[in-house]
Amino acid sequence: MPSRAQTATLISSADGGVVKKTTLPGGLRVITEYVPGVRSAALGIWVAAGSRDEPPSQMGSAHFLEHLLFKGTTSRDAMAISSQIESVGGDLNAFTTKEHTCYHARVLDEHLPLALDVVGDVVLNATLHDHDIEAERGVIFEEIAMYDDEPGELVHDEFAVAMFGDSPLGRPILGTVDTISALPRAAIRRFYRNAYTPDRMVISVAGNVDHNVVVRHVRQLFNDRLEAGTEPAPTRAAKRRRWKGSPVRIVSRPTEQAHLMLGAPGFIRGDDRRYAAAVLSTALGGGMSSRLFQEIREKRGLAYSVFTYAQAFADAGVFGLYAGCLPSKADTVLDVSISELESVARAGLSADELQRAKGQVKGAMVLGQEDPGSRMSRIAKSELNDEPVEDMDTILARVEAVDAAAVHEVARELLTGPFTLAAIGPFDETHTFNAVG
Repeated sequence: MPSRAQTATLISSADGGVVKKTTLPGGLRVITEYVPGVRSAALGIWVAAGSRDEPPSQMGSAHFLEHLLFKGTTSRDAMAISSQIESVGGDLNAFTTKEHTCYHARVLDEHLPLALDVVGDVVLNATLHDHDIEAERGVIFEEIAMYDDEPGELVHDEFAVAMFGDSPLGRPILGTVDTISALPRAAIRRFYRNAYTPDRMVISVAGNVDHNVVVRHVRQLFNDRLEAGTEPAPTRAAKRRRWKGSPVRIVSRPTEQAHLMLGAPGFIRGDDRRYAAAVLSTALGGGMSSRLFQEIREKRGLAYSVFTYAQAFADAGVFGLYAGCLPSKADTVLDVSISELESVARAGLSADELQRAKGQVKGAMVLGQEDPGSRMSRIAKSELNDEPVEDMDTILARVEAVDAAAVHEVARELLTGPFTLAAIGPFDETHTFNAVG
């Protein structure tokens, strides 16, 4: 851990954008991106603790804590937290993933000091009163119920259970009614105390910002918590793992539509093949011109929605396919889907498919970075994941360098099965699907 602040310029691009990083005593990292031509600033305080860091008996505690931090601090009540940001036209929110939690705000550039103060206060000085914990427990129950009523969302959780089994990645971020009911107040406070330490945090700001001014405000905010000599935060092992799940998971619901998730193990975060995997996913199910959309929806009229995606964690990954269709068409949709996946694994993509997919990937990357919030997230995730922050030209060049052979190699590894399936619909839980199981 550094005993003094260490600052470095990570990117200094031709268009004026500059990315700088300062590591403060105790390991707190501050990373900023100056974005020319904007009058706003996006701020995120990211904590390297998510649902996979919870004990199995305390599923949902990371997400529960995210809710609770907005209930009040030693100097602000819940109303003051929200009203101070909204009164200057800003917005404030948070989210929890399997590997991290983020508290974020976007404001006019002149109100960035206020946003830093409010969001920092939320993260550092939450009171976690007993009555707030019990009141929010009911809110979490409502959120779980709402999620259960959305089978198109729930199927992703069921797929994670099928793919990763009873492992940290297989457990739902929200927890369950049983685990939330039994979650002790002391366990929530312990999670807060142990996980929300400066060495596990990244403060990311993008927009019309001055790095030195941000660092000065952060120093004032953290004050005596910036102590040298603390132990480094543990890093997640960047080694691909496989957990034992089940090939088929069926949730019986009286729905009008069947929701299907089909997938196989993918690449871990940071794998150099991720660009080829992104091109492959886009060509297969990344838009209206993709192979699966054309075959399943346009030519055969089997489904309204079908798409593919690649998701990466520190030590595991997923290459997944979602389709929503009439229950009577589920077997046919799966047959066609697997046939197309296996076809690409055998023969690769056509030249037209390759170029079209590369163009889509590059366009999505550039358009996705048109607002400070997206830039704030990008630099924060790179820092959290111990990956270099690359300028957009470098990233686009990596995508353009993907050739047919690279995509074919990735397809052979990811698309030859065995596949895992999660299905929600009016199926008996012993139902067998022709294509899997």
